[in-house]
Amino acid sequence: MSGTSPNSAENPWPVRTVNTKIADWIHRLGQIWVEGQVTQINRRPGTRTAFLTLRDPAADISISVTCSPDLLARTEVPLTDGSQVVVLGRPSYFTGRGTVSLRVSDIRPVGVGELLLRIERLRQLLAAEGLFDPRLKRPLPFLPRSIGLISGRASAAQRDVVSVATDRWSAVRFDVREAPVQGPTAVARILTHLADLDAHPDIEVIIIARGGGSVEDLLPFSDEALLRAVSRCRTPVVSAIGHEPDNPLLDLVADLRAATPTDAAKRVVPDVEAELAGIDDLRRRSAQALRNWVRRETGVIEGLRRRPVLARPGVIVDQESANVAELVRALRRDVRRHVDTEDRRHEHLAARLSTLGPAQTLARGYAVVQRTDTDVTHVVNTLDDLPVGAELRIRVADGAARATVTATEAPTTSPEDEGDS
Repeated sequence: MSGTSPNSAENPWPVRTVNTKIADWIHRLGQIWVEGQVTQINRRPGTRTAFLTLRDPAADISISVTCSPDLLARTEVPLTDGSQVVVLGRPSYFTGRGTVSLRVSDIRPVGVGELLLRIERLRQLLAAEGLFDPRLKRPLPFLPRSIGLISGRASAAQRDVVSVATDRWSAVRFDVREAPVQGPTAVARILTHLADLDAHPDIEVIIIARGGGSVEDLLPFSDEALLRAVSRCRTPVVSAIGHEPDNPLLDLVADLRAATPTDAAKRVVPDVEAELAGIDDLRRRSAQALRNWVRRETGVIEGLRRRPVLARPGVIVDQESANVAELVRALRRDVRRHVDTEDRRHEHLAARLSTLGPAQTLARGYAVVQRTDTDVTHVVNTLDDLPVGAELRIRVADGAARATVTATEAPTTSPEDEGDS
């Protein structure tokens, strides 16, 4: 196309040129391996071409595929809608219609082992992102007013959930949304119903239910788009897929995993009759416990009332009053004893004081001589303090006299001899 004139508003390309250029670019891809899910297989009798659609379930994107009818017949596992395959083909662009298709020369169904390996890889990826974290699990309401149910059309799982829940509580309401539970269209329909129920203001919990099946049958419930949608839901989601051995990834993302649809109904809707019976039993046990407590406390009170101290409360007062009186008597005895002792001690000290005091000394004939002509009157102790002319005051037992010294004499005897005489 090097000879083509430059493209501009004045020199536009015709449609044939555009389609030819697109075809050139697409044909340069050559042969490529593509993985996807088979849908809409169309084998036209008497023709040399079979048509089918290869879909990417994670992105809801598809491409048309053509191949030889013999290629479909030679596959090891018969292809059906929903089969996971890997194909080898060459992209083709039809310039006449402006469409792209994939001309396939090899089709290889993905085995169960490969499916399980891919599911495991997805599980590890989502686990690393925290989608399975138990802290993200939302609690289920105790008695939901309305329940959203996504299940197959008129399926046994739907009947089990509705009948078991209704038997447990007749007033329970269901908003049932029917969708394919396997095959290429299952994920898209389930996602639509899930979004509607999550946005409904009355729906308090959503149950996704399906019976058991093979790994291929349960593949939609390990779809990445569905798992991420469930993790984003504001309404608690219960996974009730298959029987106990079945374990799609939805069980890990959902807020609660139920072993079976019947188990889901029992886990979401409490047995009202059993709950009422439990309430009645609790009431009886509470009343009995209260009666036992009253009887026990009544017995304690009666025992206390039978005690002498409570039968005759004045006894304590009388006893304490007697104790106080005895203490008062003992205190008085101690006070009197102390006073008597102090009185005797006082008398003894007074007698000693009388014996040793100056009055008794004067009474025995002694006198106290004081000199009065000095600045300060003082007692005379020596003869040197009695000069001639000194004025004296002489005190005896019954009075005092004044005198003047006219002469002094040295003592002829000692004072002790005078005392003896």
